[in-house]
Amino acid sequence: MRIMIPEITRKLPVVDLKAQYSGLREEILAAVSGVLDNAHFILGPNVAGLEREIAQFCQSPYAVGVAAGTDALILALRAAGIQEGDEVVVPAFSFVATADAVSILGGTPVFADVDPSTLNIDVNHASSLITDRTRAIVPVHLYGQPADMDALLKLAERHSLVVVEDCAQALGASWRQKPVGSLGDYGCISFFPTKNLGAYGDGGMITARNQRSAARLKKLRVHGSEKKYCHDEQGMNSRLDELQAAILRVKLPHLERWNVERRRVADLYRQALAPVDGIALPWEGPEGYHVYHQFTIRHERRDAIQAALRESGIESVVYYPIPLHLQPMYSHLGYRKGQLPVAEAAAAEVLSLPIFPEMGEEDVAYVAEQMERAISVSLRRSA
Repeated sequence: MRIMIPEITRKLPVVDLKAQYSGLREEILAAVSGVLDNAHFILGPNVAGLEREIAQFCQSPYAVGVAAGTDALILALRAAGIQEGDEVVVPAFSFVATADAVSILGGTPVFADVDPSTLNIDVNHASSLITDRTRAIVPVHLYGQPADMDALLKLAERHSLVVVEDCAQALGASWRQKPVGSLGDYGCISFFPTKNLGAYGDGGMITARNQRSAARLKKLRVHGSEKKYCHDEQGMNSRLDELQAAILRVKLPHLERWNVERRRVADLYRQALAPVDGIALPWEGPEGYHVYHQFTIRHERRDAIQAALRESGIESVVYYPIPLHLQPMYSHLGYRKGQLPVAEAAAAEVLSLPIFPEMGEEDVAYVAEQMERAISVSLRRSA
């Protein structure tokens, strides 16, 4: 007997980049055409212009364009003096680049557990990990939610630590009305296409507090050179592409509105999902302005819910299924399962639902309806 699988009539992606592009198509094509006509492709006027505009947006004195968000972390830590043997405290629940940037420089990432409400770094646990080899701390503003920067900056000041903000998911977020990227010594931004401000390829930016730091970053991104063919120190090739910068300059004026729209969708989710059994919704406190790069819920039956959503044509993503301290690449550091329980529990329960500025109320209602159905089915099967 042949089993008939019903055809999915409705599909909802996690992020709809086509919808965003359709509204900006003519402006973007004109910007790209301008770069091609000008034929200045490397570190041209659009990169310089975007650096000024991002610095202004983040209320930071300086910004330096680089090739990717990961490069931003590497170069910021390098400019901060991180080298072999140094320890850097990072959250255990984040994308691997947060820790990998430390490792690439020969440093040792020291993993802190995360706060059960925000899933950002637990400052009290981070404080207990500081030794005489600790040189920096890297708070991640996870999912668009600012970390507790007051407590982190006090901790850093007490121990003379450099603070490198990982703002990859949080451009436009703020802590006590101060933009992320302006609070630490450095702020690292990703322009990966799915970010709130996304390029059409890789790209990144580093904000810096002073001219000396910015000058060092500009040297490091071009093989350690200030003067052509004269290399003062080991650097790398990490230049923001002129085409990507031109595209981002078209998009940047829309970012605040897009973030407001993301918050609108998040509010709709909160209303629709509040009655659904067992769901933990994203936490947002009064000090922080969340920009909802992801709308991430938690549920103990996460995998069953995700499978049911997939059957209904709804895309969802697990960011992140394995905490950093349990990644195979860090097995040599000797961390054990159960050592950082909040990060491990989060990895087993988080699920990021579709969210993008163009989402409508009917889309949110459909997701909520299918989630409630999925949870109900899952509970019946386990009874």
